[in-house]
Amino acid sequence: MSEVSRSAVVWSTRSLAFAMLCLVTIASQAQSPAPAAPADGTGLLQRIQASARELNYSGVFAYQQGASMQSSRITHVYDGKSEHERLELLDGQPLEFLRKDDEIQCLLPQKRAILIETRTARDRFPGLMIGGPEQLGEHYDVSVEAQPERVADRDCQVITLRPRDGDRYGYRLCADSSSGLLLRAQTLSPEDDVVEQVAFIALQVGADVDRKQLKPRWKTEGWRVVRTQLKPVKLADLGWKVGEPMGFHRMMEVQRSMGGKPDVKQVMLSDGLAAISVFIEPYSESHPRQVGPGARGAINVVGRRLGDHWITVLGEAPLGTIQQIADSISYTPVAARKP
Repeated sequence: MSEVSRSAVVWSTRSLAFAMLCLVTIASQAQSPAPAAPADGTGLLQRIQASARELNYSGVFAYQQGASMQSSRITHVYDGKSEHERLELLDGQPLEFLRKDDEIQCLLPQKRAILIETRTARDRFPGLMIGGPEQLGEHYDVSVEAQPERVADRDCQVITLRPRDGDRYGYRLCADSSSGLLLRAQTLSPEDDVVEQVAFIALQVGADVDRKQLKPRWKTEGWRVVRTQLKPVKLADLGWKVGEPMGFHRMMEVQRSMGGKPDVKQVMLSDGLAAISVFIEPYSESHPRQVGPGARGAINVVGRRLGDHWITVLGEAPLGTIQQIADSISYTPVAARKP
């Protein structure tokens, strides 16, 4: 995949966004506060998800992967019907994302290009879950700490999710006591070390959020527009088999095409919180790839060649889980199948 294509795919897979690719409330003027926080962890997780979508907020957050750190500015407004959001990367190459509901525009000023893609199932900070919280109890022990903490000058409740097996990481979350918005999310190793985290360092919540901050920094007249086409596919019908670790289920199977580039097939697996994506693309000798594993923070990546195809498996899971999926992938051309 091209670098622009990689950016588009990972925007739809939350924390993967800064690792591989570049893509990608409440009610109008009188915004009411989020409902009172339930005492149980599942209720708090539901509140976090609702707050991310239904509150107006603007702030700066820092995202740390291993030794690297990147800061971003986000503005989110919900008008009672639609979500409007602008996300601007403040470090490194200028990059900006504009979102209305499920349509995302990735602005690339150095290329004078706009990449447009429809958001898939994956949510991202300050959103949290891909599916509902009920399935998390099967593979995580969810607990709420009695002692509040403070993040971005706001009191927050701490929720810990500890995995019941070695196929996934643990998480330590801190949700704003007042609004329910997620203020900090830490990914934990089996030894309880923080391997990745994202947290607000400045935040405004409420109807006073300036909607002018939703406007892009650049004038984009004359920029090249590239729209990614997503087509649902069933990889099994095409001869592909992809294994699913315990508790991970398929959230989507799509084929992506963009700007005349070779089509890329993607499978996304999730346990409701962690996301793993499998990318299948034509192999090219002119674009050599690194075989084997790699890592950046909580993101583990495994690449391998399979015949005329290149397989990339990446996601927020221990290396063993990513390797297990990569090793499980097989391909039998449809024409070669026995009747």
